[in-house]
Amino acid sequence: MFDRNFVLKIFEGFSIERWNDLVRPFEIIEMDKTAEKTVLAYIIGKFEEKRGNKIDWNRIIYGSLFDLLKKIALCDIKAPVQRMIRDEYPEEFAKLTRWVVEQYHPIIADKELLEDFSRHVLNPADTNDVTWRVLRAAHKYSTIRELEMLRMVNEPFRLVAIEQGLNKDIEGFLDLRGLQLLVAKQQPWDFLMEIERLRFQTRWNQTPRVPRTSVLGHSYFVAALTLLMGRDLSLCPERAYNNFFSALFHDLPEAVTRDIISPVKQATDHLPRIVKDIEDRIVERELLPLMDVAFRDEIMYLTSNEFENRIRTPDGSVEIVRFEELQERYNEGRFAPVDGKLVRAADHIAAFLEAWSSINYGITSNHLRDGKKNILSIYHAGRLVNGMDVHAFFREFD
Repeated sequence: MFDRNFVLKIFEGFSIERWNDLVRPFEIIEMDKTAEKTVLAYIIGKFEEKRGNKIDWNRIIYGSLFDLLKKIALCDIKAPVQRMIRDEYPEEFAKLTRWVVEQYHPIIADKELLEDFSRHVLNPADTNDVTWRVLRAAHKYSTIRELEMLRMVNEPFRLVAIEQGLNKDIEGFLDLRGLQLLVAKQQPWDFLMEIERLRFQTRWNQTPRVPRTSVLGHSYFVAALTLLMGRDLSLCPERAYNNFFSALFHDLPEAVTRDIISPVKQATDHLPRIVKDIEDRIVERELLPLMDVAFRDEIMYLTSNEFENRIRTPDGSVEIVRFEELQERYNEGRFAPVDGKLVRAADHIAAFLEAWSSINYGITSNHLRDGKKNILSIYHAGRLVNGMDVHAFFREFD
């Protein structure tokens, strides 16, 4: 289910550049766009739940991944051209979408996942469905945010038609309360601005590397890996949800502390604990006031002890538990279970692939070689992480 070919296909999202016919103030990458879009879907969806609307979070989560897979397959066809094909040549567009699904037949071994992806790509959307509208609004607004950053370095005439089209598209979603607040630059706008800092932070910043990856894009990749790794565990819906968003927000403190590489964090025996303590205090002081009550407590729970298996007890306290306990006693929504160890493994797999990919392209350094070696040394043969044989996955890269 979780194999090299599929993981590397998702990893291609780090190599797809956006807006490459315009002047760009920084690298605008598809994986980063997917990450910000998913954060926005979380924010907008939480405000809709606050209003009493039911959100299908499973569809939000998988929809973000399926949209990325579709984009990877069609990245050479600009979105306006795709829309023209859809509107003017519907039969050819139907063939094109079937072709997209066919590209993944040899890559996605999980038949149920492949069927879900096929339905997502091929079936017409219910444009009145609130879950679809939340994800679509997030998609449109994340594109608008990119355009706002592009505006600073491009001549206005290059952006007029694009801006008019996006403004027209977003009008149909302005009944969504979270989107209203974002467009008006009210809370949670400031929280989103802090999240966007992660888009500008480059991982492995001290070494040349291909492809370069941002902290935000890395966070989404870790979330996608965590999602796929959990598919064989019969997770309750709340546990799958918690795993995904815990992974998506696992580097949230770095919005204010920046990415501190592992060798530096581990330079002294007590530094990891000290850095974690400082991160927690900074999040509480600088990020917590920016979060709406609709999601504040949840994000704090998901980002605290982020790499530990944990639950919430009936009295509201957090308890660290073993994987076997998660599976046998706490695999129910009322315990808010999280596979933190799985998130940690996904984080390591993502870091390994970042190093492996660059080395494979011939761009290497001691930092990359040592980083790859150190990760491999953690996962010896026979060690299972929440049921996942990470060592077996790494063997596929020998």
